[in-house]
Amino acid sequence: MSRFVRASNYRHVYGSPAKREQTYENIKISASAWDTNLVSASAKYLAVNYQSGGGGAFLVVPLDATGKLPDLFPLCRAHSAPVLDTDWSPFNDSLVASAGEDGRVALTHVDEQILHDALAAEPIVNDLEPTVKFVGHGRKAGHVLWHPTAEGILASASTDVKVWDVEHQTAAYTSVNHSDMVQSIDWDHQGTVFATTCKDKKLRLFDPRAGPEAITTVDSHSGIKGSRVCWMGSLDRIVTTGFSRTSDRQLFVWDSRDLNKGPVKTINIDQSSGTIMPFWCEGNNVLFLAGKGDGNVRYYEWDNDDLFYLTEYSSPQPQRGMTFLPPRALNPAEHEIARAFKATGTMIEPISFIVPRKSDAFQSDLYPPARSNQAALSAKEWLDGRTSKPNLVDLQNGVERKGGLGEKKVYTATSSQVTPVKQAESVKVTRTIATPVTTAPVAAPIPVKAPERVVERAVTPPAPAHSAPAPTSVESKAIDETKTNGGAPISFSSPPTTNNNNNNNTSNKNDEEIQELKVENAKLRDELCERDTMIRELELKLERIKAAFN
Repeated sequence: MSRFVRASNYRHVYGSPAKREQTYENIKISASAWDTNLVSASAKYLAVNYQSGGGGAFLVVPLDATGKLPDLFPLCRAHSAPVLDTDWSPFNDSLVASAGEDGRVALTHVDEQILHDALAAEPIVNDLEPTVKFVGHGRKAGHVLWHPTAEGILASASTDVKVWDVEHQTAAYTSVNHSDMVQSIDWDHQGTVFATTCKDKKLRLFDPRAGPEAITTVDSHSGIKGSRVCWMGSLDRIVTTGFSRTSDRQLFVWDSRDLNKGPVKTINIDQSSGTIMPFWCEGNNVLFLAGKGDGNVRYYEWDNDDLFYLTEYSSPQPQRGMTFLPPRALNPAEHEIARAFKATGTMIEPISFIVPRKSDAFQSDLYPPARSNQAALSAKEWLDGRTSKPNLVDLQNGVERKGGLGEKKVYTATSSQVTPVKQAESVKVTRTIATPVTTAPVAAPIPVKAPERVVERAVTPPAPAHSAPAPTSVESKAIDETKTNGGAPISFSSPPTTNNNNNNNTSNKNDEEIQELKVENAKLRDELCERDTMIRELELKLERIKAAFN
């Protein structure tokens, strides 16, 4: 038989939906048209983009709180516009990041007691409060993604991609702008590089510690609809899903080491209109494809450098979004290799993908070591250039395994797309003295940067790690001197005494303006907080009235 049929552990995998009482009901899932998964999962909680009035909110549900949720339940109101994406920290099952249409990125630490009180016989409803907010994107922030190996590193995407140092609340890296909105983003296995897809039909690869430019940029799916990207675990392969010119739903497999040679595998799936959401089952080398707007979940196995179709799970209920549980939280006793959470209607439905086995013993061939909840690197170590494989945990005995040093991979760049980061040009200036005998020595060149007026900004991104950052105070002083000296920056080593008063006056004036802006921003934030609180109170009153009539 093996001569004709490819041997596989996953040939007979089947999807088993949860019973009705094991689903999560009475959830107002967001009606936003933004292409997102709508739901994300940690080993303890689900986060669901929520449909609410007066700003953006998302719902956090404990995994064991199945059944119908009460009408009044805590929300996290971290945004002033609809929430577009959420992602749980791989190293803290209670820490969730969110991105919203207001361009902000927020971090929320889930208080388990607040959720417990809301589920009590006499519920007490208090909303969850965000811990940190980042303001950095000029347009809506559509995606947010934690780093896979370094704790406290977070990526968010709009028309650009920012990598945040959470501890210091700064943007450690900002990519050059894409020509349009980023539609999808994913880190590689070690968190060295990340890939993006964009509305301009391009696939890009970035190394954030090397510079803001893309390593390589290639043409991807030619259709005008949404495209997704997914890294195939520790392999050097990338999966993208999208549409052809004739609206066929497609799957491309790329060699990440050389994107320029085009896809190494192309599959035309069907002609449905919904975006395909790809999910990689690490360790099992199984790829799940869930189509938006239909009830199908197809799965493929990557074997011998090729992708083989296994089968599909079909359901009459179409999915609007989907996510998968971290492998370390699966149930080996049931031979469960993956568990999906399907967003449909007002319900989240768990689906277990099971390999049928007669033995109840632990199946080591189905459960290789999975990613643990212990970070392999700190944020500082990663920013300093270190690379590590993720730490692993044995699913049979819970023993932790260190990831070890990561491998240095070489990626082929597209020369037409990659340009070196421009260094600030040095300005050589001499100062004329009244005495005709001598001239002043030439001062050290000062890089001149165009001034920016920032009304509200929670963090200020530093210069990229590959180049030495120029001190902010020096840049600001150079700009002020340019204004008062006919457009030419002067040396600060021996400044003319006649300009001291002008410099001090200008500096004092700028300080006053900055202080006024800070006061105004604080006032506006307080007013916005009061408005959100009032809206939430009105919503709670409305829900109580509805509950009383029902």
